[in-house]
Amino acid sequence: MKAVGEVRVAGERSLLLGIGISSVGIGMYVPFSLVFFHHVTGLSFTLVGLVMTVTGVAGLAFMPLAGTAVDRFGAKNVNLVLYGIRALGFALYPLAGSLPAFAAVALVTALADRSFGVVQQSLIGEVAHGAARDRLQASTRALQNAGMGAGALLVSGVLALWGTGGFTYTAWANSLAFALAGLLVGRVRPVRAAAAGAPGRAPAGYRTVLRDRPFLGLTAANFLTALGYSALSVLFPLYLSTWLTAPDSLTGAAFTVNTVLCAGVGVLIAGRVRRSGARRTRSAALGALLFAAAFVGQIVLGTLRPGQGVTLVALLFIVVVYTVGELVHSPSGGALSVSAAPEAVRGRYLATYQLSYSLAGALAPSLFTALLSVDGRLPWAVLTVAALGAALALLRLERHLPAGAVYAQPPAAAPRVPAHAAA
Repeated sequence: MKAVGEVRVAGERSLLLGIGISSVGIGMYVPFSLVFFHHVTGLSFTLVGLVMTVTGVAGLAFMPLAGTAVDRFGAKNVNLVLYGIRALGFALYPLAGSLPAFAAVALVTALADRSFGVVQQSLIGEVAHGAARDRLQASTRALQNAGMGAGALLVSGVLALWGTGGFTYTAWANSLAFALAGLLVGRVRPVRAAAAGAPGRAPAGYRTVLRDRPFLGLTAANFLTALGYSALSVLFPLYLSTWLTAPDSLTGAAFTVNTVLCAGVGVLIAGRVRRSGARRTRSAALGALLFAAAFVGQIVLGTLRPGQGVTLVALLFIVVVYTVGELVHSPSGGALSVSAAPEAVRGRYLATYQLSYSLAGALAPSLFTALLSVDGRLPWAVLTVAALGAALALLRLERHLPAGAVYAQPPAAAPRVPAHAAA
């Protein structure tokens, strides 16, 4: 349900349907990446893994250029180009049997994949204002989780019917999904077509972002929270098997609970937070505090190490708390970053902000494994401190960020402090 005062985005249903369809495509290959590309190209696992690592790093380096392209050509136009590149890439994967061919296709596709988050966030800022941004953030996350889950189930059915040869059909289906998503997203209309500046003219560079200390503080706070986002996929399985010596099946149960909650109640929780009138900084901080509570729960569980029955119940409860924190933080944090970015250079701002997620994801495996080798509870303790630090930073940044970013619907008397009010 829309909150009072929210404006329906022109083409919103097409936008969300396109996001859902593309998420199904992502779900058809992400859980099986190495196996997927091994069978599609015929190359060894070693070569596939090496190419994926190198192209992934190259994709990170491309993100600032994607931000510049958004500011110059508009988020919608760049979004459509990236959908086209992804569609073409997956159509070519079954034909890329040699190492050079696979590397070339993988590189181009990785550049599009890594930059897509920046462009999609910018598109939300381009087509929606106020509380509508929070609603789109929540709906997007719910559809992404539901779509990825559906894609994983779909490819499982395809493999059951056609065996590993089904990966080729999956690649082509993925290409079709991205092409269809692009056609649907093409129907969305920006709120103000000229808001991002005149196409073909970039009014400022990354020096503008680097001078904006409040926004850099917001990015740093998000890095601390983003480490927590990596915990479920990276740390949780290792913690279960090495410290709690629990069955690996619990990992699957935890992911299922997380996915179902994100897809089923994500929009409801975000809508409740939005209608409460909470400031985005405070609701994002609440999400970080819920993360911290879940991490403390892991420390307690790892200290007591009860029987398997109690461990199962406790772990699922902790995952629920963690997931609610994710659902509270994600829409508010995303809308906060989009709204704190000046429209003329939004692409560059969000490219900088998205690097906090990418950097956290890159550091998480080595950081977590190193801490886990010392003590199973140590990585959770570090994550607790990081989440508490993120919550505190968000509250301290509140008075330095623009009121239009802090409030989804700014009250008449809300204080407005310029975004560049450096300390």
